[in-house]
Order: sequence, then C-alpha cells, then structure tokens
Amino acid sequence: MPQGEHIELHRKRYGRRLDHFEKKRKKDARQVHLRSKQAQKALGIKGKMLAKERYKEKVTLKKTLAMAKERDTEKKVPGQDPAGAVPAYLLDREQVQRAKVLSNTIKQKRKEKAGKWEVPLPKVRPMAEDEMFKVLHSGKRRKKSWKRMITKATFVGENFTRKPPKFERFIRPSGLRFKKANVTHPELNCTFQLDILGVKKNPNGQMYTSLGVITKGTIIETDVSELGLVTPGGKVVWGKYAQVTNNPENDGCINAVLLV
Repeated sequence: MPQGEHIELHRKRYGRRLDHFEKKRKKDARQVHLRSKQAQKALGIKGKMLAKERYKEKVTLKKTLAMAKERDTEKKVPGQDPAGAVPAYLLDREQVQRAKVLSNTIKQKRKEKAGKWEVPLPKVRPMAEDEMFKVLHSGKRRKKSWKRMITKATFVGENFTRKPPKFERFIRPSGLRFKKANVTHPELNCTFQLDILGVKKNPNGQMYTSLGVITKGTIIETDVSELGLVTPGGKVVWGKYAQVTNNPENDGCINAVLLV
C-alpha cells in the first residue's frame, strides 16, 4: 500500500493538528520571501527559467482577474433625440445610460464553451496507456524500463531534432510521423491535402497533446491559405482547426473534417 493512503486514513480517523491551518498560513506568507531570495540568487539559464515560470503565473493570474472583472461602459440610448431646438451648450452632450457589461474575455470564453461540442465526433473511445505506448527495455542487461515508444501517429515540427538516445524518454518513430492531412470542407464537400501546423487538443489528455500524438477525435490546426478563405473583415485566414475522423495508425493517412 502506498504511504500516501496511510496518511489519508490517519487524517480521516484523527483529523489534522490543531494548529495546522495557522502553520499553513505562515508557511504561505514566508513563501513569498523565499521565492524572492531564490530569484535574486538564480543566475544564467536557471534565472531565465525561473523568470519565465513566474511570467506565466502572472499572466494566468491577470487573465483570471480580467475574467472576473466587470466594467462600466457608456451606451447611447436610441430614440432620445429631443423634438425641438436644443441650446448650444447641450449640442455636444449625448444621452447615455450606464450598463454593466462583462469583459470581452468572458464573452470569448463563453463562445469557446458553446462551440466546444460542435465537432463531428463529440465522443471518442478513451485509450489506455498500454495501447498508446510500448515499453522499451534499455541498459546493459535490459533491466531498465523507463523508455516508451509511441505506437500512434504523431506530428513533430519542421525543425524537430531528436534528443540523444541516452536521454530520450518518448520515442516517436519516423514511420509514424505525419506532415499532411486530407481535410474535408463540410460546406463545399471537397477534400484538400493540407499541411498540419500543430496538434491543438488530444481527447485522451494533455500529455498526448504536448507529444503531438494524433488519434481519432484529435483537433489539429491546418494551413488553409491555399483555400483562399477570408474573414468578414477581408483578412486572409491562414490556419483553421479540423477534427481527425479516422485511425491514422491503421490507415496510414490522416482524414479530418474542417471545423467551420
């Protein structure tokens, strides 16, 4: 039995220390000073990594605050123009009403949520880790088993370079790497072979998304510049999302439907 379950069991039976939350509050308060000291001492690449991590945290915090924030905007009330003549000092003044409006971030989030399920395949079969990875035994006597070979189709960027074999944990075989996808436009009923720009979301989890694994139901970004699509504002659309509708590792190609 893992040690963590003993701790959970003891906690359920006897509860926490009486001063647990006070100690936790003090620890959190000290954490700020410790992080500051660490940031001042970190030099070179470690300093850069620390700064990048902190920057990401701040961005996330600002986004969260912006989502929660409501702001006042002024809206012109329609049909409030006076019938008769208006004095000179009132000419520049407009009749406005105050209205609470949610920030654009929340609206955008709502749009994304609403459109999240508007995909050709809303549900896909979850895949086990054994099905996705094959265990590779390494070391002089083949006793070490920390390496994994991905058995599904993958996408890697243009300038991708493998790590040295000694340090490579996840191996993506070059025979299962794909650069193009057969994308069907649902309104035009035409299929085009387009370049893949990246993997947006794999339904099996974030780890597979970051590894670029492409399975059935995965959302990929494709280069649609050849199709000549334009926005209502007249700008050319370069990249658009598409959902994979087949099993690429079985078919040897990626078939997808464009999300319009």
